[in-house]
Amino acid sequence: MKEWLVFATEPAVVIINAMALLMIAYGTSEAFLRGLRAMVIPSPTGDELRHGYLRYARWLIAGLTFQLAADVIETAIAPSWDEVGRLAAIAVIRTFLNYFLERDLKEADEAVHGQLKETKPASVA
Repeated sequence: MKEWLVFATEPAVVIINAMALLMIAYGTSEAFLRGLRAMVIPSPTGDELRHGYLRYARWLIAGLTFQLAADVIETAIAPSWDEVGRLAAIAVIRTFLNYFLERDLKEADEAVHGQLKETKPASVA
């Protein structure tokens, strides 16, 4: 049974880590290009750069979530205390990053919706 678990787990971990790598690499490339564009053609409101940051945060959240999933699966084949401790440390760090990225996204979303409410004309009763 353990051999089957190792046989199934190792490729799954590699595939999931590859997916996370692609997400993070794509998001980073996109953020870099948006940053360059914002430097060359600055927006008076800074919306282009802010929008790029929010998209990048979403890519990072997705990539970090996939990496955490791969780490959890990986501990299924090597559940030593060192591995469990390593997983716990990684999980705490990634959860910490996820929390603040999600908070930033929520605050930005609330700010955008607050601006939309302010620009809508009041309805006539």
